[in-house]
Amino acid sequence: MLIFLDTEFTNLTKRKLISIGMVSEDGQHAFYRELRDFDLDNCSRFVRANVLPLLGRFQDAAVDRAKLTDDLRQWIDTLPRSLTIACDSDWDWEILCEIVGNPLPANISGRFDLRPLIDTTVFHKAVCRYHDDSHQPWHHAWHDAHAHRFGWLAWNDTRRRAKL
Repeated sequence: MLIFLDTEFTNLTKRKLISIGMVSEDGQHAFYRELRDFDLDNCSRFVRANVLPLLGRFQDAAVDRAKLTDDLRQWIDTLPRSLTIACDSDWDWEILCEIVGNPLPANISGRFDLRPLIDTTVFHKAVCRYHDDSHQPWHHAWHDAHAHRFGWLAWNDTRRRAKL
């Protein structure tokens, strides 16, 4: 099963997690948390303008780092035995690995790199359509993970139709 992942972090050079969003390929399983103990002083101007104003939209999503690790590991344990994490950035994957620790949960079998799909018209248009809804903003880990799912579904449908 594919699990779409997105993270928001403080800046590009000293990346520290702010929030994480994950959603399953079938849309039946989703996870979202925001850290309340990240270093605000470490946030870039971009993050201050585009990420921080979007926090606090989900009740009970704000946790400290230790609780995040516990919550995420427990959530992953409820999922099927073979998970492939789909993300568009090495940084997202690295942050996930840092959060869940080593060794990775046994049901995580690998990673699917979404980067080759991002530049395809069908994927890009589907992601943009998802974010066209003002209640589904860019640069929010929950919504970006869902947008990746939306883009992948559109891309995969187009690929299947082409084979017929």
